[in-house]
Amino acid sequence: MQVSIACTEQNLRSRSTEERLCTGGRGAPAPGGTGNGGHPPPKGARGLAAVAGLRAPGQHLPHIAFLLRESTGLATGMKYRNLGKSGLRVSCLGLGTWVTFGSQISDETAEKVMTIAYENGVNLFDTAEVYASGKAEKTLGNILQSKGWRRSSYVVTTKIYWGGQAETERGLSRKHIIEEIVRAMTYVINQGMAMYWGTSRWSAMEIMEAYSVARQFNLVPPVCDQAEYHMFQRDKVESQLPEIYHKIGVGAMTWSPLACGLITGKYEERVPENCRAAIKGYQWLKDKLQSDDGRKQQAKIKELQPIAERLGCTVAQLAIAWCLRSEGVSSVLLGVSSAEQLIENLGAIQVLAQLTPPVIQEIDALLGNKPNTKKESRA
Repeated sequence: MQVSIACTEQNLRSRSTEERLCTGGRGAPAPGGTGNGGHPPPKGARGLAAVAGLRAPGQHLPHIAFLLRESTGLATGMKYRNLGKSGLRVSCLGLGTWVTFGSQISDETAEKVMTIAYENGVNLFDTAEVYASGKAEKTLGNILQSKGWRRSSYVVTTKIYWGGQAETERGLSRKHIIEEIVRAMTYVINQGMAMYWGTSRWSAMEIMEAYSVARQFNLVPPVCDQAEYHMFQRDKVESQLPEIYHKIGVGAMTWSPLACGLITGKYEERVPENCRAAIKGYQWLKDKLQSDDGRKQQAKIKELQPIAERLGCTVAQLAIAWCLRSEGVSSVLLGVSSAEQLIENLGAIQVLAQLTPPVIQEIDALLGNKPNTKKESRA
């Protein structure tokens, strides 16, 4: 199963070609390697626990609609949700390839990470034609071919727009307007090259326009949008996408749950070597971390530590589970540079059930940045 993601040119015009190819957190196509890709594993990594048992009488239960949408794999404990309101079932944690595949990590490490992810129930793998100048897509494809997994057992999502240096290698369709994009994606689906399509970093207005065009001309509408989402980037996913989810069924596939590694706490004293902020082309990230806002955010991370310890998890696991609890989020994409880091992040599945309304309120009070929303989150 393949899902094609159409990226938008919005917020990209001011970026240089090198930045567009190297970065994603500030205007490149929505990175499937969301968030913490390229970061060394934080201390205290936790493996996956057994499938949670029945809840005790009176224990908090998530919203009933959420229970009906979500199921748990008996063999792995992985949770699965519909991609938006489509019939496609995806693991609530996916594996992204931004920064890591074809660049920061070796092909051998990439294969090891993918194998662990697949064996632990991950069925969603995300990439883009621009990642590592095309090497990430090739690495992902070679690994899938060598593993010989049933093609029906996993979903591959890719993104198009910044395909190459030449003018003819970039863009979405004959004209960069929404109607042409919807027609082009419908053609891709009708030709059997993909089963669904979605958007990446589109505004709520653009998504609604694409849906209206699809309905007007009997075309295929998008089923999801890829959006940056973490404890310090909340507005779109919490204020805008839930309404779109309820109105037209477009779900969120989010990336950067650890804010490019900031939430792991590893940038507290300095920028370590071999981490994302030290890579060529990521000076913007280093500057952000060392800014006044970056220092304030790192102070917030310290305050989260007692909550994580009380729940028996790491701050990284807490942050990923926190993303999963948001309404309309179908899957949170992980980007990892080691097997140990992946195993720790997958442990966030077991933390999700502990995020009761009082815990969420405690986190919101600590962060102090909750956007105005029309509806409460799933938890």
